[in-house]
Amino acid sequence: MLLYAALIFATGAERFVELGVSARNAAWAFKQGGVEFGRRHFPFMVVLHTSMLVACLAEVFLLQRTFTPWLGFPMLVIALACQALRWWCIGTLGKRWNTRVIVIPGLPLVSRGPYRFLKHPNYVAVVAEGIALPLVYNAWITATVFTVINLVLLLRFRIPVEEKALAFGVSQEPSSQPPPAQAPPPQN
Repeated sequence: MLLYAALIFATGAERFVELGVSARNAAWAFKQGGVEFGRRHFPFMVVLHTSMLVACLAEVFLLQRTFTPWLGFPMLVIALACQALRWWCIGTLGKRWNTRVIVIPGLPLVSRGPYRFLKHPNYVAVVAEGIALPLVYNAWITATVFTVINLVLLLRFRIPVEEKALAFGVSQEPSSQPPPAQAPPPQN
């Protein structure tokens, strides 16, 4: 159980690194005239993803889940592969990557890296990790509940907001005037 707890804490630490990269990239995007979409659903995503990590530990410790090698090792490989995919997305988007939905008007869509194959590769990583990480140690309740709630949030809110933002960003001409420090978000 201690190795699993270490894995969950390492995943949490990785999320803090992501938030630091995201904050730096958001500041850069706003300086370039970036416009934010979907501000209202973002706090729910943060709570959901934080709760998933806490629930992984709570379910394993409180319900005394055990490690099953035939399930745990493949799920660990998938969880680690999700991290690799996530960082491939971050590296491919560079300064344009963010945990929030911020687009810079006039920039073309990225079509290299994992975006050659999928429109939203980071969400593949998020969904697969939400299943795999809890199942490393048989936390099947967490895997199920997180996956259902996450899919609703992704399909009902996040992906439609991102699609709207990307369509807006691509359709706009880059501004010839200096961008505002932070553009007000469109209502959605």
